[in-house]
Amino acid sequence: MSHLKFGERYFTNRDQLSQVWLGIRELAKITATDISEVYDTAASEKEVYAPFQFLVCGEVNSGKSSLINCLLDHEICPVNPLPETQQIIRYRHADSSRGSSNFYQETFLSEPVLRDFNPIDTPGTNALNEVQKQNIEQLFPQSEIILFVFPSSNPWSASTWNLIGSLPAACYERMAFVIQQCDCLEPADIAVILEHMADLSMKRIGVVAPIFPVSAKLGAEAKRNEVLNQKLYQESGFQALEYLISDKICHSTKRKSAINTWHDQAARTLNLIDNHIDNTTRLQRDHHHFLRSLEDEIDAMRESLVSRLPKHLTEVAEIFQTEAILVTRKLRNWIGVIRSFFKVFTGDNTSIRIEGLFTERLRSAVESVAENDGKDIVTACLKHWQDLGDRINESIGLPMDEALPVDEALEKARNHFVERIGSASHQAIENLYVRKDLERELRNRNRAIKSFTASALIFLCAGAITGIMDFYLVPWILCGISLLFFFGGIIIGLITKSRISHDFQMTLLDTCGAFADALRSDYENALRIFFQEYTSCLGSIRKHLAQQERSIEPKQNRWKDLFLTLKSIEQDI
Repeated sequence: MSHLKFGERYFTNRDQLSQVWLGIRELAKITATDISEVYDTAASEKEVYAPFQFLVCGEVNSGKSSLINCLLDHEICPVNPLPETQQIIRYRHADSSRGSSNFYQETFLSEPVLRDFNPIDTPGTNALNEVQKQNIEQLFPQSEIILFVFPSSNPWSASTWNLIGSLPAACYERMAFVIQQCDCLEPADIAVILEHMADLSMKRIGVVAPIFPVSAKLGAEAKRNEVLNQKLYQESGFQALEYLISDKICHSTKRKSAINTWHDQAARTLNLIDNHIDNTTRLQRDHHHFLRSLEDEIDAMRESLVSRLPKHLTEVAEIFQTEAILVTRKLRNWIGVIRSFFKVFTGDNTSIRIEGLFTERLRSAVESVAENDGKDIVTACLKHWQDLGDRINESIGLPMDEALPVDEALEKARNHFVERIGSASHQAIENLYVRKDLERELRNRNRAIKSFTASALIFLCAGAITGIMDFYLVPWILCGISLLFFFGGIIIGLITKSRISHDFQMTLLDTCGAFADALRSDYENALRIFFQEYTSCLGSIRKHLAQQERSIEPKQNRWKDLFLTLKSIEQDI
């Protein structure tokens, strides 16, 4: 312990506790915790921070002012060989609240040490009037340290011992005797004085008070430089006296009670904040459960729509059958006999056109069904969303963002849903290989028509040539054969037209079930993606909860730091 830091442990604990309270108030503000019920530290804080008042009494020119100056290491009291202190003076810091007292005069100085210590200098005990003596006696219970100063030349002055005799017994533990100017005595003389003073103390008050032979002159010299002259400091006798003062400061019953009360209030306030943080954490978990319940609701909505799928697939199957019949009629027109004869020369792309037509018409029809489904889903989601607003505000306390473009998001999701179903229907038709069988039959039909046409043309040319050569009856015979082949091609075309159209229609109708089954999984997947996009509208809530969750951890860490600091202080006080 250095000479400038007596009572260091008390002041360290007090300042640490003050910092804890500062952190508690900040944490309470951050966590929105109402601590007004337990935050009643004004009285305790005022008492804990009240400067230590110590009273110094003794004869005229016994060295009272020098003792105060040396203890506080500042020129607090004026020192003069002649009697200087004519009245009771309490020294206080300049920024202290000013008042008036009937007991003493207050002198305000800027020395920092006066923030924690308020010495009271008194006139010489052998020069006190009756009023001053009564005032000093009333200051005894108020003073936390009472020092009676004796000059080494006359340590048994009657006036000082009479004043000691008026000291209440409750103040004995806060009292000490100081023998000043001991640098003028030999060690043997000091030992004799100490023995006589202990004996006199026992006789006058019934206890032996702590007695300290000191020299303020040596003590001031030891403390005059920045580096303490340790040898001179020990010779001055101030080390033992300062240890006593430090012990009185750290073990003051009044101060310990105040700082314990202050500490207990801090512990209760921290506990209140901890409960609030725990409640907030539990509330956060409840909010996450609520959000998951909303997501489960959306999944249930999707499942309910999936359960309606057989009805929609029946409608799609009916559309498939209707379109199959319409496309078959179109096929009958496109493979008419006359058109077929022309295609022999121009090429036949009927299968590609039929497949494209069927795909386009069926996709358009399926998209129309999906469009209606999408509108129903959007309507259901908007209704659900409006219901969510009140529930979210009630459960989470978060007003739904009116600017959130949920209408736009749902419309976008509906368009994606329709596009996915349309693309799925297109792919499902391609997987049916409708064109493959039709192409083969049309190829065989065209080959037969081409053969009859070629034969008819060959015999017609032969008849024309023999006619030019004037063969009798041969041209007519050849032209007749040509006509037979021509009519044979027509008959073949008519027969195959009906058969191909019928086979094509039957093939399409047979694949209706496979088409519906293929569309089922795509429909379910499109619904899942639609509701994923709808669920993404809850992103603002997730973000809000994530921010709240992230904000709790630093509050918990701050609480732990304050709690550990408070526990550390608790072990010292």
